[in-house]
Parts: sequence; C-alpha cells; structure tokens
Amino acid sequence: MAWKVIITDGLESVGKDLINQVGEAVDRKGIDAAQLLQEVGDYHGMIVRGRTKVTREVFEAAKNLKVVGRAGVGVDNIDLEAAKDHGVTVVNCPVATSEAVAELSMAMIFALSRELPRADAAMKNEDWAKKELMGVELMGKTLGMIGFGNIGQLVAKYSAAMGMEVIVYKRTWDPELVRQKGFEQVHLDELLERSDFISLNLPLTADSKHLLNDEAFAKMKDGVYIVDASRGGVIDHAALLKALQSGKVAGAAIDVYEKEPPLDWEMVKHSKVIATPHVGGQTIEAQLRAAEDIASEVVNVLEDKPLRWKIC
Repeated sequence: MAWKVIITDGLESVGKDLINQVGEAVDRKGIDAAQLLQEVGDYHGMIVRGRTKVTREVFEAAKNLKVVGRAGVGVDNIDLEAAKDHGVTVVNCPVATSEAVAELSMAMIFALSRELPRADAAMKNEDWAKKELMGVELMGKTLGMIGFGNIGQLVAKYSAAMGMEVIVYKRTWDPELVRQKGFEQVHLDELLERSDFISLNLPLTADSKHLLNDEAFAKMKDGVYIVDASRGGVIDHAALLKALQSGKVAGAAIDVYEKEPPLDWEMVKHSKVIATPHVGGQTIEAQLRAAEDIASEVVNVLEDKPLRWKIC
C-alpha cells in the first residue's frame, strides 16, 4: 500500500524523503484546524509539532489514521485518550532535540548570571553601564534540577562541569540512579530551599502543572534564578511575576508559555526576564535529527516494524 502522511507543521527534507520511499509525504504546513478536519480522513499518518492540536474531533474525522508522530518530545497537544480509543499509535522523538534544549538551558543560566541581554542593550544604546552590571559566578552555586530525563541529565552534567553543586528532583524516587550519574536526589521542598538556580526540564502532566506556584516560590531562597526550557504550564507565570516584583526571584529565563504566543505579555516584558519564543529545539542539527527520527518511526508503525518511542 502507498501510505499517505500529512505534515502539518513542516519537516526537513530528510524526513520527507524517508516517507516517500514507502508512500507520499504531503506538506500542509500551517493548515488550520477546520481545514485539517476536512482533509485528515485521506491520510494514514500525521506528523505534527507543537502548533497543531490533535483533538478527539480530529481522531474522529481521521478514518484511515494509523499513527501520529510528534517531531519533538512533548505530546501534550495530542489527545492520547482519543488516540487509544481510535486505535491510533502515537510516537515521538525524545532524544533528537535533547542536546539543543540542554545547551539553551545552559545559555540561559550564563545570560542570567551576567545580565548579558541588558549589557548588550545598553551598549547598543551607547550606554557604558559597567558599574550597574554586577553579575554572579556559577562556581560553588547550587543548581536545583527539576526533571532528570535526557535533557535534565545533560544540563546537570554541564552545570557540574562549571563547578556547580547539582541536586535533583524527579517524580520517581530513585536516589541510586541519580547517584550513579554523580548527583544527589532530594525532595522538592529541599530543592526549593537550597537552590541558587533552578532549571526545569520535565514534561507537562497533571502532576507537574503549575509545579512552581506561589507556595513554591515562598520556599525558595531570596534572589534565586529560574530557567524554564521545558513546558510553559509547569510554572504559574502570574506567581512568577509576583516573585520577580518582590525580588524573591532575581531573574528568570523563559522559553515556553502556557499559550504560545503568550496572551499576557507582562511577565515577558519584566526587566529581570530573558524571554525567547520556544526555540529550545531550533538548531540545524536538532531539526535534522528530529525529521529523520520521527519519519522513520512513523514509517515503522505503517510497515508494522519494531518501535523505539511509542507513547501509546
């Protein structure tokens, strides 16, 4: 059978080429929700990124659909229960963008510690603001790592190489695994109390939604720095804004938002916030890996071959 796969949010040509070897890759980048409902019944496979919402309504319209592939890690834009109900396999590519997201997290830590965006903006404004720009060193500081998957482990390793003490909170208690990687596992409250920097690299689930809220910020050190390159919903951004305004949080670097683009820009525009438009996986290398990984996994589903990254 010549399989047809719709690509709704773009994909590098290496991925399309893999699909075209067994069927047809149809690029419908930017397709809106209404048009998707009209067209999706013609396809056996679908590849999406974060923009496209694969809702129950989509699954009901997709009479021939066998697989949905997420060209990235998070699958919170896919209704997994609806996928199960309709017998559709969902796959992702959890390692393709790990290096890129980890490197962005590190870049954010450096930028926060030395106020690099503010320094650059001052220079471009012909303002020699040297005396106003007093940074902090990473050596000897404690990094609280929330999440310890592929990305979290890389961030922890790189931070330790900078002389930081790394403590880890992961939802499953497995101190031996964390110890084998060279770090200490702690409960969330202890992490909040001890950390000078907190980096979030975990998926958005019912348990992690608004994990950092008013109560969590109250437990942190005064002057803590926050980095989030995971999912916007893990931080209550209204609570973060209050913590920034009070000085509890000295600075935050945010790449992800509950609604993208944000509906409320007040937190983004705060002078102590470094904000980027969800670019964690946006490197040439990561996009090539993601395209190849997700396309091959979608083909594996269609051809009934063994899978590496089945979600459901």
